[in-house]
Amino acid sequence: MSPAESAPARLDPNLATAEDPKTVCVRSIQIMADGDLGEFDALIHPEAVNREAVREPMASRGRGPAAWYATALWLRGAFSDLRWDIHEIAADGDLVAVHTTMSGRHTSPFVHYDGAGKPSQVMPPTGRTFSSAQTHWFRHADGKVIEHWANRDDLATAQQAGWIPPSPWYLVRMALARRRARRAAARGGM
Repeated sequence: MSPAESAPARLDPNLATAEDPKTVCVRSIQIMADGDLGEFDALIHPEAVNREAVREPMASRGRGPAAWYATALWLRGAFSDLRWDIHEIAADGDLVAVHTTMSGRHTSPFVHYDGAGKPSQVMPPTGRTFSSAQTHWFRHADGKVIEHWANRDDLATAQQAGWIPPSPWYLVRMALARRRARRAAARGGM
């Protein structure tokens, strides 16, 4: 396979139109790695909901482009070299499914949050790379993404990133990182 054939599919954001919901949905995944708020405004409906945001920071749990951008910043804050390779796309009516591989390097703490928005689990950086399969499901309306949910191979991500099985030292690091995150959250820093 040539380097061009193995490169991730990138779609021109100018091609994302109401007539092409598959392009809109694929680009909404790609901008998680590198898009700015303006790109989220162009692709994400003001009433859009991300069903996956339940363990994300409170800013990610709202509706619309700003909440989706907060999710992107949360992911970018923990993972360097973040990207999604697109494999297959299927559409039926207002429903679009996109099969991808997410990859990156775990370079900063990855924080999960409880229902109240407090840090519940923190994985300190391991510096390890990961690459895991995901399928993202979207609904679109008015030419924009209005709903998202996903099926992810989180076990593969956790194994490759070195979170499981945890060594005794990593468990200590996790406890210390969670304590720091909770203190920062109490001070309004997370």
